[in-house]
Amino acid sequence: MVITKRYRSLLCLLLLPLLALAAPHGAKVAAVQNAVTPRYIALTFDDGPHSETTEALLDGLQERGAHATFFLIGEQIEDRKDLVIRMREEGHQIGNHTYSHIRLDQNSQRGLQEIAKTDSLLQQVIGPNDYWIRPPWGFVSNAVKQSVGQPLIYWSLDTQDWSVRNADIVTQDIIQNAQTGDIVLLHDSYAESVDAALRVIDALSAQGYQFVTVEELFRVMGVTPESGHFYVRPDTEVNW
Repeated sequence: MVITKRYRSLLCLLLLPLLALAAPHGAKVAAVQNAVTPRYIALTFDDGPHSETTEALLDGLQERGAHATFFLIGEQIEDRKDLVIRMREEGHQIGNHTYSHIRLDQNSQRGLQEIAKTDSLLQQVIGPNDYWIRPPWGFVSNAVKQSVGQPLIYWSLDTQDWSVRNADIVTQDIIQNAQTGDIVLLHDSYAESVDAALRVIDALSAQGYQFVTVEELFRVMGVTPESGHFYVRPDTEVNW
């Protein structure tokens, strides 16, 4: 009997379900696991809070069910305590970015005082907690690292959004370079950065990414952060 090309194709379609049933159990399990393996990323925002842009960001995060981490400047908190309370209530992580955005590598004693002042202010506004530290500009002395009681957080993906000030460029930079476990540096003081962050969440969520706080990122990656250690991402510390 001559089997035409058309009938060969039909025969293959009929055999596919049988071949799937005959596939090794381990192969089927691996395929299912690969299909559902979640990917995690932490968006972080420095230098806030700011009345209009931070509020717009919080609205967008709430709409999308995404969480982020905000490293706040103490002097920015004074007149915007309602935004800080809202961050906590909506499940975001809040961190310490000193009181006046001072470099922590040039005047360790004053830097420690500013960390303590901002920590005290956060304790008053939203209660006791370990407020992780983001050193301004990413600079910190060994004296500060040895004196603080919290982890210090750097970043693994920096879009230079404060300089670029272009939502399209920032969005594409993150989408093209993001990997699971990344800590992304942004600033909620710029409308372009807020726009980019929300676009990124929409695009990467469709690729299976979940947007979590830095603390949650450490947890899902099975890493226990240590006080005074300076992390690029949960599995990598600053080595300079």
